[in-house]
Amino acid sequence: MLPAAPMIVPTEVFARVPDRLRMGGRRSPWAETHRPGAATDCFLEGPAFDIHGTLYLVDVAWGRIFRVDPQGRFDLCAEYDGNPNGLAIHRDGRILIADFSRGILLLDPQGGGVTPLVEGHRGRPFHGVNDLVFAENGDLYFTDQGLSGLHDPFGRLFRLRADGELQTVLERIPSPNGLAIDPAGRTLFLAVTRDNAVWRVPLSPEGEAYKVGAFIRLSGGIGPDGMALDAEGGLAVAHIGLGVVWHFDAQGEPRARIASCAGRATTNVAFGGADRRTLFITESETGQVLTARMPVPGLTPFSHS
Repeated sequence: MLPAAPMIVPTEVFARVPDRLRMGGRRSPWAETHRPGAATDCFLEGPAFDIHGTLYLVDVAWGRIFRVDPQGRFDLCAEYDGNPNGLAIHRDGRILIADFSRGILLLDPQGGGVTPLVEGHRGRPFHGVNDLVFAENGDLYFTDQGLSGLHDPFGRLFRLRADGELQTVLERIPSPNGLAIDPAGRTLFLAVTRDNAVWRVPLSPEGEAYKVGAFIRLSGGIGPDGMALDAEGGLAVAHIGLGVVWHFDAQGEPRARIASCAGRATTNVAFGGADRRTLFITESETGQVLTARMPVPGLTPFSHS
């Protein structure tokens, strides 16, 4: 029997980067490499909620961190020399940034300053870190994507243990991107953008990977980007270039197709709202945050546990 067709879930605009915060008429050095020829007055990624319901976002093109209140009002939290690609919040309130050009940084949300936490591995800088996620034990997993791809799969997956030890989990990955990890810390899901796939990475009790394989194969667009787990073990996957977010069940079968009401650069997702059934989606092309009502709530994030 063929699986049922995924339900269609609509989106609506929750918030838009206001004109006063857009860098019109300027070219970003990051955009010259990653989006040559495209006008880039902002490029949103990395949505994460703190315990007060404030949504944090990164602007990778212009080295900025935004705060968005529950009414959708933007506030500039930080601006610095870098390219923040992802953001994660610790349960103790610390905010960590995966910065493409500077490594893992620590953000002071009150003063707006950033300080280096991990700048490289074995005396060499990272290729270009992309996304990060906390496991329940406080270990931090993050991807080092750089400009890797099928032609040159030099991407890596790292683990920064809660005690500060940095370990390589996987190497030779063609464009490792978004991450999600189950509450038990036994399975990590890895978006491999240039392979247009989500890999399943089983983890030993010591955090070592084994029997890594493709869990979901996508088609079209550019590939999977950011991801978020729901409370039933399902996975929401932002498919950049296609303008959709896919919602898969715990077995990897498509449950819903969430279509962007704006552009095609659906980059990252986070569950939020009082019942955690609202999915917040960064649409980077137009600098907007979209929302969709989901059939199941999101998993309680590490920052709220």
